[in-house]
Amino acid sequence: MLIIPAIDLKDGQCVRLRQGMMDDSTVFSDDPVAVAARWVDAGCRRLHLVDLNGAFAGEPVNGDVVTAIAAAYPNLPIQIGGGIRNLDTIEHYVRAGVSYVIIGTKAVKEPAFVAEACAAFPGRVIVGLDAKEGLVATDGWAEVSDVKATDLAKRFEADGVSAIVYTDIARDGMMQGVNVDATVMMAEASSIPVIASGGITNIKDIKALSAVASAGICGAITGRAIYEGTLDVAEAQRLCDEATG
Repeated sequence: MLIIPAIDLKDGQCVRLRQGMMDDSTVFSDDPVAVAARWVDAGCRRLHLVDLNGAFAGEPVNGDVVTAIAAAYPNLPIQIGGGIRNLDTIEHYVRAGVSYVIIGTKAVKEPAFVAEACAAFPGRVIVGLDAKEGLVATDGWAEVSDVKATDLAKRFEADGVSAIVYTDIARDGMMQGVNVDATVMMAEASSIPVIASGGITNIKDIKALSAVASAGICGAITGRAIYEGTLDVAEAQRLCDEATG
């Protein structure tokens, strides 16, 4: 299981939100490339970038920062989400050196686009399913649909999706612990590997996820915990390696 540090981008800065609220953000750095260096030095094997402005705008806003991070670490797998609504945007990011693109809102509103993207960019498409009480939310979490997240996961099973990033919105940025049961339910709903997101607070959460990783959980995204120092990236990755080794 991979420990994947999150770099959330808002107005060119590295921030963290609480429950996805843009007006409840904490700025951690105005140099996202330096933040990336910090996590690379800690031994991370993948980075999770989110263009928060892009998620609301429906198109990339912090693309230059993403490109700069990809250029600084050409051998590090990077996944980017936020505002990815067409194939041109995916192509732009792939050319910039990004390994994976995360399709969220568009995947919910136009599920057929996922198959189209997977066909055009094999092995590079991740679907982001953000759920509130099991129902999928879109548009930067501003809208909650009546679609069950697990049902949508099954819908994408045959499309060639590399992974599903599953976020429990109620836990995100709240430092209240990861929703292990909901993550396992998502992993068991389809054959697509799941990356857990939202609520990871300390090493106990990593141990809890690692214990059920065999259900199909391939990674854990962590943000506020590593910025506030309640979780050590190197220690967390070491624990995961030992658990699967």
